[in-house]
Amino acid sequence: MFKCLLQVIKLSLTLLMCLVLFACGGDKILPNDQEPDPVVVDVPIVFIKRTIPIDADGELIGQDLRRLNDFVPGAALYLKARASASAIERNISDRAFFSAEQIAAATLDNPLAAYDVKDLEVSYDGNTLVFALRAPEIADADEDEQPSWNLWTYHLPSDTLQRIITNNALAEEGQDTAPVFLPDGRIVFSSTRQQANQAILLDENKPQYQALDERRSQIASVLHVINPDGSDIQQISFNQSHDLDPTVLSNGKILFSRWDNAGNNNSFNLYQMNGDGSELELMYGRHSHNNERSTEALQYTQLRELPDGKILSALRPMSSELWGGDYVSIDIRQFIDRTAPITGQGGNAEQVALFDNVTIDGSLSAGGRFAAVYPLWDGSNRMLFSWSQCRVFDPEVPEDATAKILPCTAELLATQGIQAAPILYGVWMFDPIQNTQLVVAVPQEGQLYSEVVAMQARAFPADSQQSPNFDPELALDKLAQIHIRSVYDFAGEDLSPQGIVILADPTQTPVIQRPARFLRIVKAVSQPDDEVRDFNNSAFGRSTGQLMREIVGYSPIEPDGSALFNVPANVPLAFSVVDAQGKRISERHQNWLQFAPGEIRSCNGCHTQASTAAHGRKDAEVQSINQGAANTGLPFPNTNPALFADLGDTMAQTAGRIVGVNYPSADIHFSDIWTDPARQTPADPFNLAYGDMQTAIPVSPACALSWTSLCRIQINYPLHIQPMFDLNRQTLAEDGLTVLQDHTCTSCHNIEDALGLAQVPAAQLDLRGSDSSDNPDHITSYRELLFGDNEQEVLEGILVERLIAVTDANGDPVFAVDEDGELLLDSEGQPIPVLRTVPVSNSMSVNGARASNRFFQVFNVGNSHHAWLSPVELKLIAEWLDIGGQYYNDPFVAPLN
Repeated sequence: MFKCLLQVIKLSLTLLMCLVLFACGGDKILPNDQEPDPVVVDVPIVFIKRTIPIDADGELIGQDLRRLNDFVPGAALYLKARASASAIERNISDRAFFSAEQIAAATLDNPLAAYDVKDLEVSYDGNTLVFALRAPEIADADEDEQPSWNLWTYHLPSDTLQRIITNNALAEEGQDTAPVFLPDGRIVFSSTRQQANQAILLDENKPQYQALDERRSQIASVLHVINPDGSDIQQISFNQSHDLDPTVLSNGKILFSRWDNAGNNNSFNLYQMNGDGSELELMYGRHSHNNERSTEALQYTQLRELPDGKILSALRPMSSELWGGDYVSIDIRQFIDRTAPITGQGGNAEQVALFDNVTIDGSLSAGGRFAAVYPLWDGSNRMLFSWSQCRVFDPEVPEDATAKILPCTAELLATQGIQAAPILYGVWMFDPIQNTQLVVAVPQEGQLYSEVVAMQARAFPADSQQSPNFDPELALDKLAQIHIRSVYDFAGEDLSPQGIVILADPTQTPVIQRPARFLRIVKAVSQPDDEVRDFNNSAFGRSTGQLMREIVGYSPIEPDGSALFNVPANVPLAFSVVDAQGKRISERHQNWLQFAPGEIRSCNGCHTQASTAAHGRKDAEVQSINQGAANTGLPFPNTNPALFADLGDTMAQTAGRIVGVNYPSADIHFSDIWTDPARQTPADPFNLAYGDMQTAIPVSPACALSWTSLCRIQINYPLHIQPMFDLNRQTLAEDGLTVLQDHTCTSCHNIEDALGLAQVPAAQLDLRGSDSSDNPDHITSYRELLFGDNEQEVLEGILVERLIAVTDANGDPVFAVDEDGELLLDSEGQPIPVLRTVPVSNSMSVNGARASNRFFQVFNVGNSHHAWLSPVELKLIAEWLDIGGQYYNDPFVAPLN
């Protein structure tokens, strides 16, 4: 279709071309004493004009939000002195790569090498443009040798263009995009550099590398800050997939679009945080992606605050074969989701930004499509926008004739088989008060205006660079502190068995009856690309849904459900609530939390994936179910008087003030500090300690003794689970030879008995550590525990799959027949019965320990295997399953391809 552009009759452009031919505008910035054109905006504008990207087949190259660093050559940056079609456009970006002589010598037949530019943003004084620029492709160079996206500035008063990071080697260390000025002059941007993440990998005795996103497709691009001179690059966001499109709100907060893809969520939602990465909050969009406007989930990108405080956002599918879509204004102050107001009922957070007849479902859009929208900050509510009118090929023109393009009408759009004409973007100005739409840059066939901004001053935002709740001592230790008021609080609803008042009273609720006992702190494992570590997908085991995970440690939950504990700063974390055996009783936390060094953070409680209530957004949370202590200087009702509370404090805050704030521990430790010994006997303490194990433990000996912010529990099935099944658990007589009991797992769960004869593994479960016949990358026990199998039996001394006769709906046997439906007979003339195997379901599930009851129940008190595995061994199996039942959780232990 795009190969035929030169054959198109451009009737719809006649008036616009006349504007260009007879205009009298200049290419210089108007001096203050020059009389401005009364019908145009007397402010400079900058836009990106690019060749429409088409592939070898002449089809438009689509866009995918997850591929933000793709190189689409053929773009350039242009400046107009005024927002007017009569103002001459001037290229201001060619000079970044070419001399004046090269530019002057370029022709249509011998053009300059194509480069790419995107992500325009303007400083608050209107003098400086910041953007991302990518140099032309290097011929015959490998992909990893090609130029990367760099940050550049253009200073309007001096007409100077400069790369922010001047050192070539440093500039090429990452893909740097989406720059925005912070109030203090620094720049926040999205980058694959992962500065802090790589430093932590080094601290963990791992090689430094840039981690992949959770699709394992692209290097994850997350938010960093940099000084305007290119110095002091700091990573401030720690998502495991992309964080992009940052914008600074009037309150100084950084609003950005986060690709939530933990557990395959796969949606872009709006988050905000301070300039140092503290106070991360999910602001909007978690349950807003399913929209009547499209059958595909719609995502939020290209964010910008409007003068009225609402958020301008592009609304488009994750991937699209079209360029552009629609824009909406979002009232994030009053809504957490499209139809979920913070207070009151009803309403819709989203309103179309410009035209109400734009479709984004892939069909022809009567209202055309938008590639960019930019608001003016002069009180007029006017907007600059790049827009392509809806156009179709004239259905009356024969196929062998020259194509003719017509603007869309209702009649044409209703015509069967009507075909869309090529996109034709121009830059326009919309005035909602006058309801006028004026052309600013005339549409040109084969060209696309992908972005536009006005070099216009606007008010400086506030300076939100750090959480007001900051502890410098924690910051020095690279720690943050978390306070959860109650894990039983789900959006203001008390989900404890009898209410937290009764639960918190030791005289009414014994310790053993408290369901939530500990908090597990889980960390993501950064995934390297094949150049760093090339391993097979089988390393993830049964499922790639959770990729690889580590456990930072455990912290106690107090009787009222509160918890107060320190965590490592600047790492992606998730929390799970577990019982006394270390089994998860909550949903998996499927979006990543982060905390800045020194940050002190409090939240009310927990959340479910299906809940549409606000979670973690401070201005939208309902009142906590845990009102805390009713008095100062007194203990909580019927508790240990040594733990006297302050008004409003939770039990965790009280214990933290008197006993000390909890640090995570690799082991689960319990001590009953709340029971009043004068009233009743405190519960017995217990420890589920790795030091009590007889096999390899998944934590370093130093961390088993004393936790630090770098301690990690890393469970790899062949190294830490299988050895428990192989461990000799025989009880011998006094002679040291006679076996009185043998609880070794692989003695019974084996295909051979002690004499080497074939046997059916106990419970049809083979726990040997030999290579699996189903997948040699896994050992037998892993496949047997986590995958379905078939029953076996011993026939004539050989272990074979058990076969049973197939019966019909009446219970009668089914016999084999030929293609004509005639019975097949055996050598004795008898019908041949149809046989089938007997399936055996897996006894473990990657959904967690509580979903693996078939395995754990035999170890319960009174059951066949009680006490055959120790409590800490069962805890190790439980935590491994809770984080995903992976085969390996360390990419550098997984075998290489």
